Parts: sequence; structure tokens; C-alpha cells
Amino acid sequence: MRSVRRGRTWASCLGCALIRRVFVPSGLVLATVALSAACAGPQAQVPEQAETILSLSSAAFGEGQSIPAKHTCDGENLSPPLRWTEPPSGTRAFALVMEDLDTPQKAFTHWVVFNLPAESRALPEGVSSDSTLPTGASHGNNQLEKAAYFGPCPSMGPPHRYRFTLYALDSPLDLETGASKAQLMEAMDGHVLAEAQVTGLYQG
Repeated sequence: MRSVRRGRTWASCLGCALIRRVFVPSGLVLATVALSAACAGPQAQVPEQAETILSLSSAAFGEGQSIPAKHTCDGENLSPPLRWTEPPSGTRAFALVMEDLDTPQKAFTHWVVFNLPAESRALPEGVSSDSTLPTGASHGNNQLEKAAYFGPCPSMGPPHRYRFTLYALDSPLDLETGASKAQLMEAMDGHVLAEAQVTGLYQG
């Protein structure tokens, strides 16, 4: 479970990633959070404001641990269960992005979901592949231009890192189902109250 505390920057830029202070409450796994990564394309800007903690975790794997095969293309390709803590005051919606950080050219987008209700605190295992979810949330397009979850599916070699990022937003997004990650990032710019991440590994 990644616990992200928004506040004063304690380190200057490393590459193009701006590292934020990360607090580790008892029993939680140490995590680092970057506002921008060179391989991940455009990123929504998170404003400086009152410090807020938002944590994202999965019952299927811990931070930096292996993602079970059933959540990958080698298994049932089910999305993993995710849960998160209470968001900042003023949160009106959530968005979620899953990416493979270790593809040769740039981050590969596996999953995009937006307009998750503000009262939601979890996504179950095996989220429907329908473009619109029962909660009213919408799927954006993954890198295969499919509005659905696509599990880890790396080529042979070292393990790949799969990062899930949850965004707490101050308003729902005016986006059509099937919007790309780039369109999502553009729409979220200026509306992100907090974000949290959890990263799992998978080796083909």
C-alpha cells in the first residue's frame, strides 16, 4: 500500500521526475512518488495545497511484489482488486491508469478508467470489460485501442514494473468513453487533488 503525503518538495529534480516527500506510517511499505516520468508521457499537474494522504493497495500483491498470473495475459486476464483510503475533501471523482514502465520506447498503457464515483473506495477483481461500468465510470482506451483492462504481457526477459496510479479529482471529466491516456491527462490538468500509486512486477 502506497501512502502519499502531499507537501513541501524535499528533493530537486532527478531527470524529469519531481520527487515528493513520502511518509511511512507503521506497517506500510516505503514508496516513492513521482509527479512526472520521462517515459510516461504527459502528466496531470498536482497543485500545492494542504497536505493530504491518499493510499492505494491491492489484496492480490504488495508493493514491488509479483502480480499473480490470473491477472495477466498468461492467465484469466482479470483486473486485480484495488482499494484506497479516504481522499481529500472536495474530491468529486477518481481516475485510474495502469502502465508498463519497462517497454523499450515508452510506458505502455494497459488500463484507463475515469469518473469513478467520489464515494467509491475500491475496484473488485475482474472489472467488467464493458465500456461503461455499473457505477457510471467509463473505460478509456488502452495501448491496443481497447476500452478495457489488458493485463501484464511482457516479452521474455527481466520482470517488468506495472504501475497503478489513482487520481483524486475535484470534478468529473468531460470525456467520451474510449478516451486515450493522453486525453485523460489533458482533461485532468488542474483538477488533481492527490494521487497514489502501487507497483507490481511480472515476468514473461
